[in-house]
Amino acid sequence: MKYVKYGIAGLGGAWMFHSAGARNNDKIKFVSAYDIDKRKLKRVSRIYKLDYYTDYEKFLGSDIDAVLIMVPHFLHEQMVVQAAEAGKHILCEKPMATTLEECDKMIEATQKAGVKFMIAENHRFLPAHKYIKEAVSEGLLGDIFLVRAYEGVNEIPGLMKSGFWKGDPIKAGGGSLMDMGVHKFSTINWILNDTVDSAFSWITKQCTNLAEKAEDNALVYLKYKKGTIVDVVVSFTVVSPPTNSLEIYGTKGTILENHMWENPIKINSNHEKMGENVGKWYIPEIEHGPFPKYYDISARIEDSYFTDCILEDNTPEFTPEQAREAIATVLLSYLSTEKGQTVTYGDLMKVYKTNGTKSILNKLTESIQNNCSD
Repeated sequence: MKYVKYGIAGLGGAWMFHSAGARNNDKIKFVSAYDIDKRKLKRVSRIYKLDYYTDYEKFLGSDIDAVLIMVPHFLHEQMVVQAAEAGKHILCEKPMATTLEECDKMIEATQKAGVKFMIAENHRFLPAHKYIKEAVSEGLLGDIFLVRAYEGVNEIPGLMKSGFWKGDPIKAGGGSLMDMGVHKFSTINWILNDTVDSAFSWITKQCTNLAEKAEDNALVYLKYKKGTIVDVVVSFTVVSPPTNSLEIYGTKGTILENHMWENPIKINSNHEKMGENVGKWYIPEIEHGPFPKYYDISARIEDSYFTDCILEDNTPEFTPEQAREAIATVLLSYLSTEKGQTVTYGDLMKVYKTNGTKSILNKLTESIQNNCSD
């Protein structure tokens, strides 16, 4: 096999980045497409010369090796399981699912089918984050004691659209934290090589007021098992270019990262490996570009990596179990809001084993503090 024949499931915004990222990769061949929007489906299929389907089962029966799933969150579990049963390798957009039980079914189905399965968590493949991971692993920052992370975008139109899946506690699995928090939790877990022990969160509506929707802003404090403390802020309601930032503080140095900088990393370290830059602010050369370029870059690297895993029969380094941990941290944060106190991973597991984690989402709109005046 010289290339992988992909089927595209869902032609929303994520497809724009994946199509751009795969544009010059001769190992990736887009063959067929599935969507319920016939007009969009026909237009995209004509541009890319694809077979097209409005029936998912018939789509899975087309001449494809793998499926790129880019549909609303509540459909991930069902469509991944069906693709696995059809014997297709699967690259599925984040978040993995909306509950831990859905994640478990996806993992079980893909393992049983023996197919490659990876969540398309582009932040895990961003060159800036790879640099940070390597710097931390090499000890350039010493022991990490504090991490701060932020992401802000404007999703007000979707959050104010009644009946639309965006921000729906069941269909989307929550609001800003489920949508963007998984980026942060997947990335921070990876960088720290650690997982969360406890969380305290504020989940609020600051600018949107549809009763049926979940939070538009969230602030979460986390304590990791090795002792690092982390604060994460995400917002669906800022009027600014879409942006992400990350600050990592250790006993030997600091890294500041911002996706909107042309050169996204600044590091100051007292470690001897910094050579002539010891104790100075240093800006390494890293492939990057402000939004939307960094999405194209990370999608290119991510999709190429997964494709190579298929061609070379390798298991993806970013495992479904790791993606599940990010979902667990979101649900843990929502549980903290429900209880109005710090909760532990053990508390989440009690819910998982008794009422199921969907019960957290069922109560979410009751737990959100509404600071928005009509």
